[in-house]
Order: sequence, then structure tokens, then C-alpha cells
Amino acid sequence: MGHGHSHGHSDNSEPTPQALASRKRANWILAAILVPVGVLTLVAMMVMWPSGSREGITFSSPYQAAPGVTFDTGRIQSVVVESCTQTNQSNTGQPTTGQNNTGQSNQSGGSQCTFAFTEPDKGGDVVKVVINPDVAMSHGVDVGDSIRYLNLSAVQGANAGSGAPAYVFVDFVRSIPIALLAVLYAAVVIAVARWRGFRALLGLVGAYFVLVSFILPGLVEGKPPLLLALVGSTVIMIGVLYFAHGFSARTSTALLGTIFGLSITALLAAWATDAANLAGVGNHDASTLVNMSPQISISGIILCGLIISGLGVLNDVTITQSSAVWELYELAPDTTARKLFSSAMRIGRDHIASTVYTIAFAYAGAALPILIIVMLYDRPLAEALTSAELSEEVIRTLVGSIGLVLAIPVTTLIAVLVVKATGMKRPAAAGAPTVTADELKDTGSLAAAAAVVSSGPQENHDAGARLDAPGRPARPGSRRAQREAERRGDTGDGAS
Repeated sequence: MGHGHSHGHSDNSEPTPQALASRKRANWILAAILVPVGVLTLVAMMVMWPSGSREGITFSSPYQAAPGVTFDTGRIQSVVVESCTQTNQSNTGQPTTGQNNTGQSNQSGGSQCTFAFTEPDKGGDVVKVVINPDVAMSHGVDVGDSIRYLNLSAVQGANAGSGAPAYVFVDFVRSIPIALLAVLYAAVVIAVARWRGFRALLGLVGAYFVLVSFILPGLVEGKPPLLLALVGSTVIMIGVLYFAHGFSARTSTALLGTIFGLSITALLAAWATDAANLAGVGNHDASTLVNMSPQISISGIILCGLIISGLGVLNDVTITQSSAVWELYELAPDTTARKLFSSAMRIGRDHIASTVYTIAFAYAGAALPILIIVMLYDRPLAEALTSAELSEEVIRTLVGSIGLVLAIPVTTLIAVLVVKATGMKRPAAAGAPTVTADELKDTGSLAAAAAVVSSGPQENHDAGARLDAPGRPARPGSRRAQREAERRGDTGDGAS
């Protein structure tokens, strides 16, 4: 009667020899695939490990000073705007005649420059730092700002009446706000995700190590960019997934889906980089790298970037899909593989929609200055999207999205096959009812899965038991509530 389908399987019984054999076979299949992949990846990483040599690379770092020149830091005491020729005024920290603390100049004629009277952190007299025009116009400087400036006072002739500034603004000092944000981020992650969040942060540190010690030096030395990106990304994903989520069948399933998505993304990126002639034309940083060494390939760097940029979102969708399949199965262990796949894919489709928006808006936000410039050029939309300025961002969005979209059904299929083969079920209380995929669908697949995925092991089982347990009130608006209302004749008397 009603909508409660209680199934008479004994979850507390010992698994049968057939079930144990099936579980062992599934784990062996996962190991047979992932162990060779891991070994091959590590071997390739050792063979391709960069030497660290910078022979043949010529560049002049803007952060290297000439003899007698230093980079100093200080805090701004006052800001003035005055004639650019008055660079050798008194360094008393007070505006010279004709200026005021608001930065407005009372003098007429001549070019006007912004100066910041700055107290050096190392001590000493207040110095007069000239602020770059682009900084003064776009952001400006305020009293209390910490800045880094170039100290030319010790260089002969720098202050000998030539009109050249002795102290030149270089950058803002951002150590404190960035450190505060980093601490806040770590605290929030650990407070919400606890031990798993802490392990994820450590995994992020490991991923950064692979990036700066293997991928970036390899690109500088001219290693094959496609292989470099695939090997580095696979190592990162193996470390991050197992370290953050532990060694389990569901993590191995997510890793298989991630590797598949990486392979698709790499193939598409290799084709798109060549077919669309992505060469970094018009990019100042690309031009700088080209002039440093003939070994550095800008198209190779772009190809590697296309692969790496989608790692985070790809990892997100694969681990979520794998977990969703396991939780759906544990709520409805008698569901057929076909129905389990369909239920999990309903969750996957919602995830696809949200992640596509995530990628598109993330890249759009990073490219806002370019988007504004292109908009002001008033070019046709199709021409703007395929231009040198925007084509790389567009292709990055499309390649990354295709890879993660295809990874979702593949991960779901692998997870269904593995979970059905292993027959993993959490122990249930004697006589506790279970639900089928159809009943779970009635509660809303995405909402139900989100609820169970975010809860712990015991809470997941309890949630499954409460979905349709006898003697509990029916969920408002559910099919069970409607049928109970029909049996009562809508009299509200509670008769069955």
C-alpha cells in the first residue's frame, strides 16, 4: 500500500562468495588501469624533468638594479601634484609652495606630475617619489599606502640638477592584504570541510610545486608542450584526488573520468592551437618571451595553458559525479544500472549547465580590459570574437567546456559499472525500508543527491530510510502525500 516499497534483502548478512568475487574483480580492473597509467606518468615525468639550466636565455629583469641603485619600501605621508621639472624640492614631507595636500596644483603651465612624500621603512628622511602617470590616472595613491620605489639617489648625477627624479614609483606593497585573505581562505576551508579541506590545501601546495618545478621550466627549455601538460596535469590530479579524498573505488572512478576529460581537452587544444593559428600576436608578455630564447614556443605555451586552465573544474565535476552515483546507489541499492545512470545524469546535466557558466564568466572576468577595448573599437561581434585579442579566451572556454561535458557521462558510466560490480552497501538497520530510483526521482534528483552527498555515512543511510519510512509524515507535495490524500478522500481525517 502507498508508495513505500520495502525490499526484503538482508543488508546485515555477509556478502556471498559471488559478491566478494565481483567486488575483487572490479577493484582489480581499476588497479589494472590506473597503476600502469600512474607508473607511465611518473616515468615520463622523470625523463622530461627539466635541468634548470638557463643557458641561451637572455633577459633583463626589471627587478634587477644597477650598482648603487636599490629597491626600497615606505609609507606615503602626503601627495601633491606639481610641475614635473620640480623634482629636486625639499624632502621634508611637506608640499612646496603652490601645492596643497589634496594634490591640486596652483601653478599654471608645464606638465604636471604626481609626487608622494614617503617615509622609508628602513628609516631616514622623507623622500619625494614620482608616481607613474598611468598609476596616477587609473588608481592613484593615497596617504598611508605602502609602496615600493627605485632609489637612484646614490647614482652619480641622479640629483645633480639634471631634472631626473631620484625616487621612482615601482609598485604597491600588497603583502598584508594578500596574507590576510590567504589566512581567511584557509580558515574558512578548514572550518567547513575540516580535515578534508586541510588535505585539499596541502594538495594545492603540491600542485603548485609540480607547476613551478616541472611544467614552467620544461616550457622554458622547449620540452614538448602537449606531453608536458598531460604528464604534469595527470600527476597533479593523482596527487590532489587521492590526497584530498582518500584511496577508494569512487576516487579511482573520478580519476579515470578526469584522465579521460584531460585527454579530450588535450586533443582539442592541440588541434585548435594549430587550426586557429594561436601565436600570441599582440601580447606584450609573449613578445618578451620570444625575445628571451629561440627555444620558447608561444604556441606551445598557449597549448599548455589551454589544458591546465580546465583542471580545477574538471576535477570538480568528476568527483561530484562519482560521489553522486555512490550515494544514489546506497539510497536505492536495488536500482538497475540503467536507472542509476539516468538518475545520476540528471544531476550531471544540472552540473554541466552551471560549470559552463562558471568557465565562461571566469575567463570573461579575466579579460575585461580586452573586452572593453574591443567594444570601443566598435567591431562586428563575429570579427571581435575571432580577433587576436579574444580568440585565445574563446577557444579556451570552448575547449575546456567540451572536455568537462564529455567527462561527465563517461565518469557516470564508469561509476555505475564499478558500484554495481562491487556491490558496496552500507549496513542498514533490520527491516529498514529502501527506496528505488523512481521514488528518489519524486523527491527531486538534484536536491536529494546534494543532500546525501553533503552528509556523512550514517546520515546518508538515515536520510534514505526517512524518505519513505512507514509511520513518518509524507513529504508535502510528494507522490506519497497525494496518494494518501486520495485514500482519505481529501477529508483530512487521517483514515487509511
